[in-house]
Amino acid sequence: MKRKLQNPIGVIVDSFGVGVREGLRKAKEVGADGVQIYAVRGEMDPDALSAADRRELKSFISGLGLEISALVGDLGGHGFQDAAANPAKIAKSKRILDLALELGTTIVTTHIGIVPEDTASPVYAAMQEACEELAGYAHRNGAFFAIETGPERAAHLKSFLDTLSTKGVSVNFDPANMVMVTGDDPAQGVHTLRDYIVHTHVKDGLQLQATDPRNIYGSLGYAPMEHETIARMVRDGAFFREVPLGEGKVDFDAYFAALQDIGYTGYLTIEREVGDQPEVDIRRAVEFIRRYK
Repeated sequence: MKRKLQNPIGVIVDSFGVGVREGLRKAKEVGADGVQIYAVRGEMDPDALSAADRRELKSFISGLGLEISALVGDLGGHGFQDAAANPAKIAKSKRILDLALELGTTIVTTHIGIVPEDTASPVYAAMQEACEELAGYAHRNGAFFAIETGPERAAHLKSFLDTLSTKGVSVNFDPANMVMVTGDDPAQGVHTLRDYIVHTHVKDGLQLQATDPRNIYGSLGYAPMEHETIARMVRDGAFFREVPLGEGKVDFDAYFAALQDIGYTGYLTIEREVGDQPEVDIRRAVEFIRRYK
């Protein structure tokens, strides 16, 4: 690739497995420009953070010379497939977005559940209604809920997003999820979803065996999606495995070139969900990206 990347490098703080503040320090140590942080439960749950807590956290992050690339607001379970569960999930998602805005980022990444192929199904309608409400809320606040790629092919995700009235629900592009689950081509996926990409992940992986994405991400009638289950799958599952950058099937030359082709200037955020030495892997990932700069 001839052109040099200008994008800032991010790290998911939780990938270090040492808590938020120590993870923030480590992100700075490995050379990241910004961080993505889970904000669903525990110390980052918006329901547990007072106004003073939020001010202190924002000051701590800026004091390290970092910024927040995005918060993770993935509520797990069946995403927004279950109409009965959606009101509470929508309300919680809005509170996470409010926290994101207070901390200085306009992006909350999430999984919404697998978008059904049958556009006339009740599940499709439930997801569409929930995402329309979230998109409107985000749009009014100059922000985005960014759906992570992987559960469905890029063309189908685009067709779903095209039904929404704003781009308040957009895309967090993860190339490894595509490689590991659907077998979709990340570079082509970037071009397909070009109008919606507001945040990206840098992760690598291998597909070991093709399977129905519902066996991984869950669906109504299947087990709900849980991060712990997926983490176990990416480590030693039968279907796929997450590996250090450059050791999997993501063609990073093509992926980064595609992001440049569409004019993407946002974060390249490193995610490492497995491994016994996450700090070592993340440091190497930062160095891997820097080779393109």
